[in-house]
Amino acid sequence: MGRKPGWAIEKERARRGAGAGGVWLFGLHAVRDALANPARERLNLLLTRNAADRLAEAVAASGMTPRIVEPRDFDAPLDPQSVHQGAALEVLPLDWGSVSEVCAPRGGAPRVLLLDRVSDPHNVGAVLRSAEVFGARAVIAPQRHSAPETGALAKSASGALERQPYLRVPNLARAIETLRDMGYGVLGLDGAAETALDDGLRGLEARPLALALGAEGPGMRALTAKLCDRLVRIPARGAFGSLNVSNAAAVALYAAR
Repeated sequence: MGRKPGWAIEKERARRGAGAGGVWLFGLHAVRDALANPARERLNLLLTRNAADRLAEAVAASGMTPRIVEPRDFDAPLDPQSVHQGAALEVLPLDWGSVSEVCAPRGGAPRVLLLDRVSDPHNVGAVLRSAEVFGARAVIAPQRHSAPETGALAKSASGALERQPYLRVPNLARAIETLRDMGYGVLGLDGAAETALDDGLRGLEARPLALALGAEGPGMRALTAKLCDRLVRIPARGAFGSLNVSNAAAVALYAAR
C-alpha cells in the first residue's frame, strides 16, 4: 500500500489538531497574513532566526512572542514534506458567520461559489484566491467531504484564507435554499450541460448569483444539481474539454463579474 500524499496527512493532522483546539499554518506568506488578521485567534508561533528576521514587522504588530528554534529543531507538527520556510503558527479556525449573514445581498448583486465534495486543499486554496481576485462574497462548502482549514490550504490560498470568507456548512442543500430565499439565482457547472455559460448567465446580470462546482470526476451530487436553476458548461475548443475545478471557478467568476 503506497504512502498517503502529503496533503492527506496534513488534513488528518489538522483534524486531530482542530479537535484539540488548533490548526498549524506554515510558510512565510500564510503566517504573515494570519499574524496581520485581527480576526485570527493565534495560539503559538514557531520561527527560525531567519524567518523571525523576515517576519519581524508582522510579529511585532501581532504582539506575539515567538519560540525561536534552529532549523534542525523545527518541531511543529507538520508533514515532513511541508515547505514551511522556518515559520509555523498555531491558530483557531476562522468564524465568518452564517450564510444569511455573510451573503445577504444588501442592495447589490454579489457572487458566491458553492463547492460540492471538493476535498483537495490545494484546489480549495486556489479557488479562494480566485474568489478574492474576482470579488466573490463567499465560498461555501459542506462540512463533510470538503477541505477544512489546514496549513496546506492556507499556503495554496496565498493569504486569501485570511480575507475571503470560507463557510463550511452542515448541509449544502439547505445553504442553497437559504441563498434562493435571499433572491439568488443558482447556476451549476456541468461539462455535459447543453447550455453554454454565457447563455446561462443572460438575464441574471443584476441578480445575486451562486455558482456551483463539483469535484473533478464525480462532479456535483444529484441533489445539488437538482437545486440549480440552470446547468451550464464552459465551452472548449479542443477535444480535451475538462478544466481543473479552481480554473473553472476563475472562468465562471470572470464571466459573471
